[in-house]
Amino acid sequence: MNPWPGEILRITTVLLAGLITGWLTGHALLFLLLAVAGLLAWHLFHLRRLELWLRKGARQEPPQSHGVWNEVYYHFYRMRERGNRRKRRLAKVISRFRESTAALPDATIVMSANGEIEWFNDAAKSLLGLRAPQDVGQRINNLLRHPRFTRYFSRGQYPDSIELPSPANEQLVLSLTIIPYGQNQRLLVARDITRIKRLEQMRSDFIANVSHELRTPLTVVGGYLETMLDANDDCAAQWRRPLELMEQHNLRMQRLVEDLLLLSRLETEYDKTAQHRPVPIPPLLNNLFHSARTLSGSRQHDIQLTVEQECKLMGDEKELYSAFSNLISNAIRYTPEGGHIHIRWYCDDAGGHFEVSDSGIGIPAQHIGRLTERFYRVDAGRSRESGGTGLGLAIVKHVLERHHAHLHISSRPGAGSTFRCDFQAQALC
Repeated sequence: MNPWPGEILRITTVLLAGLITGWLTGHALLFLLLAVAGLLAWHLFHLRRLELWLRKGARQEPPQSHGVWNEVYYHFYRMRERGNRRKRRLAKVISRFRESTAALPDATIVMSANGEIEWFNDAAKSLLGLRAPQDVGQRINNLLRHPRFTRYFSRGQYPDSIELPSPANEQLVLSLTIIPYGQNQRLLVARDITRIKRLEQMRSDFIANVSHELRTPLTVVGGYLETMLDANDDCAAQWRRPLELMEQHNLRMQRLVEDLLLLSRLETEYDKTAQHRPVPIPPLLNNLFHSARTLSGSRQHDIQLTVEQECKLMGDEKELYSAFSNLISNAIRYTPEGGHIHIRWYCDDAGGHFEVSDSGIGIPAQHIGRLTERFYRVDAGRSRESGGTGLGLAIVKHVLERHHAHLHISSRPGAGSTFRCDFQAQALC
């Protein structure tokens, strides 16, 4: 029901009564002002009652009145009830969220925009060593002081997760992910991946041991094959073609073993950041350029080298050489005779970039995401003909991970490919 017609009638009645009384007594203006003052006092009285009721949290029943003020009290009371119902629903949601996350085996931490801890579950106590209630309100980077997490947290963007030992138990390996949500809120999830890492370590150790055991017999076989090929007799001449094929495949097996051993070492020696040294990029690329021309040989590729900035890169020179060499050799291997290959190094505000572009056969889009997997081949027959081991890009991936860099691949079938290694700006010196 609309209270305003009655309120206007009430105000009009009071003013007319004051005006008539003043006209009868000969003091019209005085009584009119008294009527206005009475109306103002009435509204100030109810405004004061409303303010006191709200100050007490509107926990009691609203004051009773007439007209517009009765409607005002009623609507405030309805707003309070709706707010209380929303609070109860929200409290139930929060309670269910906390109950469900508390039951999770993964450590879960709710943080503010600047990393202050607002809540965490029981798993966070056992996996991350947090204590309740002392650590609530503390910044997460003050409690988790591992350098890898400090770098990860300071980036502000979290497209991937990181792995580091548990601060509560160094025997455990955790995978940490920060997930932004809501209004500048963050959710930190830590998962125990110790069993997975142990299985990976067993696999890596097995491959390393097998590769190491294969190295000696392959070297012996290679030595005998070389001796037999060097012999100048009828027997050697008669068996030359089979011996050459055997030597070719023996060399391929040796390269495969060496790549497996290198990949195993890259996986087991997880973080060598502390051992990184300034690596001069121009001399490194100049050596690779001359090796690329030798590798191209009779295929006569047009190979160009562009170094736009003279700088050094913090890293392991042997690992960087291996990664860059794999990218260049892949470009030579999959670019037709006489094709163009461009090796480039440049810097910008984002950091340093090593890029290899070719005019080769290109790669279909559906294969690009899997190129860095071990032994993954777009065309197995063509890869065997080219002599690749199928481990080159896996090695590149692991080397870049150890240098906190990323590999970007763009390619189209028949239009060539571009492989770019992106290094962070702080890695340049």
